[in-house]
Amino acid sequence: MTGLLLRLAAPMQSWGERSAFNTVRDSAPFPTRSGLIGMLAASAGLPRGADLACYRSLDFTVRIDRPGVPVSDFHTAGGGLPKEQTAATSGGDHKGDAVVTRRHYLADAVFTVAVTGPEPTITDIATTLQHPHWAPYLGRRSCIPDEPLLLRPRVANPVQELLERVPLSLNPGRRRGSQDTIPVDFVWEKHPGPLPDGAVALALYDVPEDFAQHGRTHAKRVLHRTTRQLPAHLAADGTTPVYQRLFAYMNHQEEVPA
Repeated sequence: MTGLLLRLAAPMQSWGERSAFNTVRDSAPFPTRSGLIGMLAASAGLPRGADLACYRSLDFTVRIDRPGVPVSDFHTAGGGLPKEQTAATSGGDHKGDAVVTRRHYLADAVFTVAVTGPEPTITDIATTLQHPHWAPYLGRRSCIPDEPLLLRPRVANPVQELLERVPLSLNPGRRRGSQDTIPVDFVWEKHPGPLPDGAVALALYDVPEDFAQHGRTHAKRVLHRTTRQLPAHLAADGTTPVYQRLFAYMNHQEEVPA
């Protein structure tokens, strides 16, 4: 097994957890497996309804650098048009009414994700992310990711990189202080070793079985959320911009500047 590292940051991102063509479009507080695989499949140019078997062997570990601020948008579409030009329902019908939804987002969130899997699959994913067929987005097409998206296209142990080397993108007002470590939340599909005290189990129906437009189906998985103490030097001290630290890491510098 090998892997790669992604940094998911944007002014807005949204990771639908329960809603599908409902009037309320929710967002999970971290990237879902369905959203991540959808982004990878779009980058690869896979059409809706394509076989997703190549992604089943992937494991995702999410480091929550910055949880973001939940926001809600009152949204309408298709009002004031002839019936046949109004927005279609999930069944493909046109009822002639405006579609009214409340859409939930995470503002200014940052997640660093370790993607682990077979080497050929990881190589293909890295290639398509660097030259995407369709532009990647963070849960919804309007949520365009900041750069850098792909931190490293290949690492032997991406989870260990999250724990020891990848710079943290904390909230601007949160500094590392004088402590040797800093608490950071993680979401694990496969926790390395025994779960610590305080681990929280989460059940999500976000394993995509089919992305067909009118037949999306998802299976259940169980995750665990924990808090890990990471080396404080991974966080900025206020003197070096976070992007300078990230690009130093991407360029395989021996030491990431503080």
